[in-house]
Amino acid sequence: MSEMTVNSGHADGASIEPASRPNLDKGFNPLTMILFFGILATGLLFVAYSIYVDVDATGTKVTTYLPYMLLFVALLIALGFEFVNGFHDTANAVATVIYTRSLPAEFAVIWSGFFNFLGVLLSSGAVAFGIVSLLPVELILQVGSSAGFAMVFALLIAAIIWNLGTWYFGLPASSSHTMIGSIMGVGIANALLRGRDGTTGVDWSQAAGIGKALLLSPLFGFALAAVLLFVLKTALLKATPALFAEPKDNQPPPLWIRGILVLTCTLVSFFHGSNDGQKGMGLIMLILIGTVPTAYALNRALPESQVAKFYQTSEAASKVIAAKGAGHSIIGDPRPAVTRYVAEHHITEGTFPSLAVLVKDVGEQVQKYGSLNKVPAEVVGNTRNDMYLTSEAIRFLTKDKESELTKEDIAALDAYKASLDSATKFIPTWVKIAVAIALGLGTMIGWKRIVVTVGEKIGKTHLTYAQGAAAEITAAATIAAADGYGLPVSTTHVLSSGIAGTMAANGSGLQLSTIRNIALAWVLTLPAAMILSGALYYIFSHLF
Repeated sequence: MSEMTVNSGHADGASIEPASRPNLDKGFNPLTMILFFGILATGLLFVAYSIYVDVDATGTKVTTYLPYMLLFVALLIALGFEFVNGFHDTANAVATVIYTRSLPAEFAVIWSGFFNFLGVLLSSGAVAFGIVSLLPVELILQVGSSAGFAMVFALLIAAIIWNLGTWYFGLPASSSHTMIGSIMGVGIANALLRGRDGTTGVDWSQAAGIGKALLLSPLFGFALAAVLLFVLKTALLKATPALFAEPKDNQPPPLWIRGILVLTCTLVSFFHGSNDGQKGMGLIMLILIGTVPTAYALNRALPESQVAKFYQTSEAASKVIAAKGAGHSIIGDPRPAVTRYVAEHHITEGTFPSLAVLVKDVGEQVQKYGSLNKVPAEVVGNTRNDMYLTSEAIRFLTKDKESELTKEDIAALDAYKASLDSATKFIPTWVKIAVAIALGLGTMIGWKRIVVTVGEKIGKTHLTYAQGAAAEITAAATIAAADGYGLPVSTTHVLSSGIAGTMAANGSGLQLSTIRNIALAWVLTLPAAMILSGALYYIFSHLF
């Protein structure tokens, strides 16, 4: 882009010479690379030590190391996904500060990596379990089985393959989009292999909510960034023309402009970590539950006050469900009927009475031991499955019009569900740290391809300071809002569409070939990831 003169799109039709390309080829200091590999090795040792401590705390005697070898391989793949996510997605956060000369490239990626790290550490975990809830409930209940491992390996490897492919071609595709497609592919393949309609393999209500977030976020990013730039130009162009200028002669912008751009880059990096880092957390928890249920199936750190609250909410919910199931009795195991409802979302005469028996069983199990920390190792997996199945059934019942629940009924069931979730949906601190390290270190590797696309190939003119700030502010605000609602959102799509919006608002013009390729990657990501993961699940389910 530095070798040619392009039309600025201004009303007078004058051409301008864009600033030369920033230096993207300067290598890292050897000390930096030593630090990189040092942190990587320390992180892996920390993971191994944390698992050892957690398992030892349960008093479990290790008789074979095979499950732990399988666990280590699965964790490497999961952390590998977050590593790839780091250099694939976070390049978007640093493109603006690099192309506006606000920060040198090598310092920008380290800076961004650090704030991605902090974002993961301070994340809520809501997105993690929103992703997991898309998976077929029968696979989650038997996550330690061969089918469970086939599921985890298939969706992670499919996501990594697609992310690496789009990165190789420099396309800003979405890791969130890829992960959702991989999960849906596994769900559909699992349903077909079990002789069911493929549409029953996915929680489509949950998928619809996530799909809307992924669909609307780039449109929102384009429109909001364009409006924001227009407002800035209207209010500040005469007072601060420097804000709307292009970088000249590789010189950094005025200090106050530089501060704004570094701040927006920091916010995008932080919120990217807080949102995208959670995808890996949820899957890592599934892996841990499947291989080491004694340590991770239940939240053994839950305080006794929460257990006491569980008794209260359980009793209230039990009355609601028992009233709905009055007149029917269940002989035998209630779990198949509840599982069938969760899978098919169709209430039968056995749904409420079966759920009533299951709620009673869960309450008796917790009451019997008095604390989750005292649940024996041999039954902890079953207790966790009963809690998870009950929680999922209640989640669907409270939204199901066929259930005919009152507002008071729904409030009682929601309170009980929250108690169940606090016992089963938790993320140990070491998992957050491990994901934070993987995502943060990934930011420092392989970022150049996507940075060049975002910085040079979206608009026909060089990125101005105001355009960079408007796009980054839009991305940070959108990701933060999605994080608050527990929805995954694409940093890539929001930021690249935000830059496109500023180019359109500025009259700079768009490089349609790049926009077409980004749109094509956006359209193909979901079906491609579904096909990849579905095929891999079929292969792995037979291999395992």
